[in-house]
Amino acid sequence: MEKAKRLQRLPIAAALNAPGWTGLLKATALLLMLAALAACERATPEQRLCERLDAMQTALSERRPAEFIDGVSEEFSGNGGMDRAAVHNLLRVQLLANRHVGAKLGPAQVEMHGRQATVRFTAVLTGGSGRLLPDSAQVYRVTSGWREEGGQWRIHYAQWEPQL
Repeated sequence: MEKAKRLQRLPIAAALNAPGWTGLLKATALLLMLAALAACERATPEQRLCERLDAMQTALSERRPAEFIDGVSEEFSGNGGMDRAAVHNLLRVQLLANRHVGAKLGPAQVEMHGRQATVRFTAVLTGGSGRLLPDSAQVYRVTSGWREEGGQWRIHYAQWEPQL
């Protein structure tokens, strides 16, 4: 009992018991709960697609071909009839031929069509020994088609045109 009386004399305890403090405390708690719920919401399909595109770019730059190819559909079709296996082989050849491989993507224009999407962007692809300047570089304009497969976005077609 004596301890409770001493706590009541502290300025914090007085503030907590002051009129209006409880309402502020409840409002703050409510806002924190709402913020936590908003943070737990599932990302939109467009956000998840952009995250997949970023992950593929990172995988390429960090020389992780298996992670890159995971974003490519089994039914992929590209320029000249290129399929998924051909993309994988091209990627492996580039990684063997170049100590450093880079991919920088311009802003993506995403058009959602339900569980499918069209994504347009420019890509600067570089390769070389890793010195200050790359040994080779090319800019491409890319139009790609994506769809959700098993809850994951995967690219199922792509067309690219060199810009330089």
